[in-house]
Amino acid sequence: MKTRKLVDAFLYGLMASALLLALGALIFILAYILRQSAGYLNPSLFAPDSPTGILPMAITTVYLVLLSIGIALPVGVITAIFLNEYAKDTAPIRLLRLAVETLAGIPSILYGLFGLLVFCRFFHLGQSILAGALTLSIMILPVIIRTTEESLKTIPVSFREGSLSLGATQLQTILHVVLPPALPGIAASAILAIGRVAGESAPVLLTVGLARNIPKSALDSGRTLTIHLYYLTKEAINPDDFGIAFATSTALIILVLLLNTATTIISRKLSGVTHGKQD
Repeated sequence: MKTRKLVDAFLYGLMASALLLALGALIFILAYILRQSAGYLNPSLFAPDSPTGILPMAITTVYLVLLSIGIALPVGVITAIFLNEYAKDTAPIRLLRLAVETLAGIPSILYGLFGLLVFCRFFHLGQSILAGALTLSIMILPVIIRTTEESLKTIPVSFREGSLSLGATQLQTILHVVLPPALPGIAASAILAIGRVAGESAPVLLTVGLARNIPKSALDSGRTLTIHLYYLTKEAINPDDFGIAFATSTALIILVLLLNTATTIISRKLSGVTHGKQD
């Protein structure tokens, strides 16, 4: 018994140390970026007519993220519902799961080449936000599908059986009994997808382009913050270029945090409204 307690204490200490190490690394990275961007993160950075401003890139990034999530999230959630609630363990379903796992392992540059050849050239969309969003939506589908499916699996079977025994159809059971408690997991999948889209470079470079303009529609080309950051560091000529690059990094982190926070709030609101209707 004493040995088991010592082993448990050792494992607990090991896990706590790993947690502190990961947290310390995150704090160090954020502190370093903020320190290096001091003096460059000012209102002029977001001025529309500033030659070093990042407002067009920030708007392009928001457009790309929202459009990609808007395309991929419904498809991913519906696919996860089908796989978890309707599909049986048959050969076609196993093939579908294999396809999803394969999509998750494909390098992002291959998605970029696919989007360039199919969406930009075959469908004549050119380098545009829409072409990039369609490409990135395919890339983030495995994350949304797997995370949502795991969230659906946590809902007890008794919830489904109780709803069906009261006369509800399977679709009504899914919409009113299964999905509401699974919303936090769906929100988590959206948050992971937002981070993936905002941080991608190769597919965005090939499908969205490099234009430093404020896009007026989804068919316009543009430059995201990630691509802008890459070119700032690659073509650094003036001493201030790296400072602007760190300020761009800070703006990108803040943008992702705002999008993630908005996703979490929307998920909680929807969950609260659904629970209120059930009560």
